[in-house]
Amino acid sequence: MRKKTMFRAGKLSVAVMALLALGGGFLGVSAAAASQPLAQPQAAVTGETYVIGTDTTFAPFEYRKDGELTGIDMDLIRGIAKSQGFTVEIKSLGFDAALQALQSNQVDGVIAGMSITDERELIFDFSDPYFDSGVQMAVAEDNTEITGYSDLAGETVVAKRGSEGETFANSIKDEYDFTVKALADSATMYDDVKAGNSVAVFDDYPVLAYGINQNNGLKSVTEKEQGSSYGFAVNKGQNPELLAAFNTGLADLKDNGEYQAILDTYLEQPAPAAASGFFGLLSDSMPALMKGLGLTLLATGLSILIALVLGVLFGFFTVSESRVLRGIASVYVSIFRGTPLLVQAFFFYFGLPQLTGQSIDVLTAGVLTLSLNAGAYMTEIVRGGIQSVDPGQTEAGRSLGLGYVTTMRRVVLPQAVKIMTPSFINQFVMTLKDTSLLAVIGFAELTYQGQQIYAANFRTGETLLIVAALYFIVINLLTMLSNKLDKRFNK
Repeated sequence: MRKKTMFRAGKLSVAVMALLALGGGFLGVSAAAASQPLAQPQAAVTGETYVIGTDTTFAPFEYRKDGELTGIDMDLIRGIAKSQGFTVEIKSLGFDAALQALQSNQVDGVIAGMSITDERELIFDFSDPYFDSGVQMAVAEDNTEITGYSDLAGETVVAKRGSEGETFANSIKDEYDFTVKALADSATMYDDVKAGNSVAVFDDYPVLAYGINQNNGLKSVTEKEQGSSYGFAVNKGQNPELLAAFNTGLADLKDNGEYQAILDTYLEQPAPAAASGFFGLLSDSMPALMKGLGLTLLATGLSILIALVLGVLFGFFTVSESRVLRGIASVYVSIFRGTPLLVQAFFFYFGLPQLTGQSIDVLTAGVLTLSLNAGAYMTEIVRGGIQSVDPGQTEAGRSLGLGYVTTMRRVVLPQAVKIMTPSFINQFVMTLKDTSLLAVIGFAELTYQGQQIYAANFRTGETLLIVAALYFIVINLLTMLSNKLDKRFNK
């Protein structure tokens, strides 16, 4: 993200533009001359790099194809950036996480098929609308019972959390007597309908149409309901120069025909998904999954090393003769064992930057979360291991004139390590599996990559089977290695 000095400069440029515009009116300057300051947004953003948050699974607006993030929103923001002379760094986070990242200043703006609503305008500043949307309802292909809203009485429907589809469904649920369930992404919603957990889905019509064209197993049964418009968002009162540049760039793309060409690419008869077998899916998915697996192992390795240090340190605190050290260890363990890992991940990635004013990259936030959480459990493993050693061993060491530290290091710890090792191996496996939770903050580990894949091809079951198989293979190999090391060093 850009430095705060750039932000102040942006505010100044907008203020100067406003004064010049007013001055033109008072001094009798021609309309053409008075409009010249409007070109300033391009100068204000030239050479800057902005971090843009987006959704992960909202085809055809944002999705991955051949491992690359693509779609209407992606082509628009990149085209506008090129037109206005700035660059963008895209963070694919998921819709809810992207909005939280914006509010915590982890990103400068969000483009994610986001409807402009009165409620959101209280929190964000929006660009000019770049797409007029609407809502449709769809059911499973083999469903012949639900043909309209009147057939929904007593049933459950699903919609994307925070979306226009959810808003519309809630607006008519009392009239037609059905229940609305909200889920995080389109692919999950479609699977929920196909599994029979919901009878219908309400979704933005271009997203739904694209999914049906890509063989997502659904069919639309209603006409499009008129909806609101999509806009690019920044925090209220922040990055006005970026917002102005977006509007100017959008107008340029519309004038030169590039905007319509982008829409036509994704909405005008999109190519249907090519049929491929399981092994074809495996071959196509493997590069992205291997990248995700590498990040999973990196985060696990770093977290375990830090957690081991924390576990040993606070483990000694728990058996210390000092009441203060025991109290510190007790507070640490209570906090990180007493709160969910997911809440901790959200706090370190979204909450901490709001409190400190300093952004944290997703790898750092993920490792911080996993290491502090695992460290709390390792503290208890160390405490249990030390206390499992016969107290007579400590007394024997002290009777020989050894100090407390020397007794622990020479007499107690060698015996305790043998007791603790199996629990350490188990915690290592647990930490590796816990990395999957970091997908919610946009960490591109193995589970995240799997979500990206089935969001584009709608083959959820097969993709998750491949992901689960990779976890199974890696965890078993690492467990076997750990057990061999245990036998070798703890004979």
